[in-house]
Amino acid sequence: MRTDLDHLPGSKQRELAHVVRVLFEEFEREIGLATQSWKKRGRILKVILYGSYARGDWVDDPVGGYMSDYDILVIVNDARLTDPIEYWGKADDRLMRDATINEALSAPVNFIVHDLADVNDQLTHGRPFFVDIARQGIALYEAEGFELASPRVLPPDEARAEALRHYEFWLPKVASSIRGAVRYAEDGERNDAVFTLHQAAERAYHCVLLVLTLYSPKSHKLNFLRSHAEEVAPELIAAWPRADKSSRRCFELLRQAYVNARYSPHYEISDEELRWLGERVAELQILVKQICEQRLAAAEPQ
Repeated sequence: MRTDLDHLPGSKQRELAHVVRVLFEEFEREIGLATQSWKKRGRILKVILYGSYARGDWVDDPVGGYMSDYDILVIVNDARLTDPIEYWGKADDRLMRDATINEALSAPVNFIVHDLADVNDQLTHGRPFFVDIARQGIALYEAEGFELASPRVLPPDEARAEALRHYEFWLPKVASSIRGAVRYAEDGERNDAVFTLHQAAERAYHCVLLVLTLYSPKSHKLNFLRSHAEEVAPELIAAWPRADKSSRRCFELLRQAYVNARYSPHYEISDEELRWLGERVAELQILVKQICEQRLAAAEPQ
């Protein structure tokens, strides 16, 4: 696996070094007082940069409001250490603050955590998402003696059959959530409506990621899913205007809806904001359907 970052500006290289440092510091803090022997032996084996910053085609467009995220795969030695809340929540919070409040990072950080056995299983089964990381990723940190498995080439007919199953499962769930949001809005239940729109968008992103890469992060974080989906299908960027403050605020309301629309008495959304979000999620559904059907048609045996 590559280890060079020469294609990145010095400032980006320093930021990635900071990201690795934060991941190690927060992980070591979480397991530092462990009493169980397996947890004491917990280790980060690899930290891998993947996606646009690894390939060299990242986007930084402050005028249009679109910016590529740093995409990071963390590989640990035990599947029990992959829990995103118990072991990685504080690292996620710290990196988010560094990208928004502390201005230590010029781009948000999205990271996923898998254990080595799982990653190697994904590679031997030819999962495109992990195969691409193995081939294109850049190791920001590697412990010696823990090699990745040789990627298998997944036969096209197997890949298409699996992608089709994902499409047939997830796309109807997007439509169902949109219908539910419409009913809630008609009843004047705006908070329930926006939460259900969040579910629709989340399902749409899971759908497109699973169809195109046979993998989707197990996450409810909409900005995280959006970033991953737009990475593999840039056409999806059009679903969310970013150039104006109002559009960004509305997406933030949708992002917060998974928790706050259900549990916070302070969460509020107007009819106009809800209507706008409904239109954007409907557009997202259309784009996801088009992208998935084009991919499935292209993979269909001739």
